[in-house]
Amino acid sequence: MTSPHSHGEQLLGINGVELCIETFGDRADPAIVLVAGAAASMLWWDAELCEQLAARGRFVVRYDHRDTGRSTCCPPGRPAYTYTDLVLDVLGVQDALGIESAHLVCQSMFGGVGLFLGVDHPDRVASLTFVSTSTGADDLPPPSSDLAVPAEPDVSDTAAVVEYVVAGARAYAGGSPCFDESAIRALAARDVTRARNYSSTLVNHFAIEHDRPTRGGFGDIVAPTLVVHGDHDPLLPLPHGEALRDAIPGAELLVLKGAGHDLPRPVWEDFVSALVRHTAVGGS
Repeated sequence: MTSPHSHGEQLLGINGVELCIETFGDRADPAIVLVAGAAASMLWWDAELCEQLAARGRFVVRYDHRDTGRSTCCPPGRPAYTYTDLVLDVLGVQDALGIESAHLVCQSMFGGVGLFLGVDHPDRVASLTFVSTSTGADDLPPPSSDLAVPAEPDVSDTAAVVEYVVAGARAYAGGSPCFDESAIRALAARDVTRARNYSSTLVNHFAIEHDRPTRGGFGDIVAPTLVVHGDHDPLLPLPHGEALRDAIPGAELLVLKGAGHDLPRPVWEDFVSALVRHTAVGGS
């Protein structure tokens, strides 16, 4: 059996930029591509979580978006790409690894990447999983009144930036009993020091042009779809996940008890088990 551990990071030329990717497990197994949320490098898909999926027969791919981690960075506030470019990066990662059809797991703001690929490139998508995301419908509840987003840090002060990331993660955990501040602090410190330019990480994904799929919306997705949502999510309360399930034909909803706008360790077993079942067919 192939080891579930990392095969190491690689910097690859994809779509005219450099993207850092890392894989786990056996290339012959069904492929899962993990798409992190806005301003999140691949580190936010924990390596141990990736290993757990690989140990259960999946070839797992995580990567740094542009402007995160070791991938290409643009100057802060001046991203030279659109949302569509980030969508095409996923296909570029698949192409680089020889993956014709992948099981895509898309988180938060970049749930839209799954939408784009599901309706515009359905032949490249074996299944979809949306984590902590939304249809964006106007009638859904706003963020919790208790959500207190920290003030922007002095980006020249690394310690202040780490504190900012930790405070943000604490806020988005929504008072979850699963929140592990020491683990998040270690992750944030690694993420900040590993990035080419964390100033770009903090702002650029929120400054990109938001275009739309050309062939429809959530109701036009044909790939088997799993929606995963925490019942403590303060940014996108649970009705967002329920609405997403209802919008996609045949979609299923997994509610993670005690999770906020994140995937804390205590819910990994439920998440991994559901994702392994969901991805049991296809992906190559």
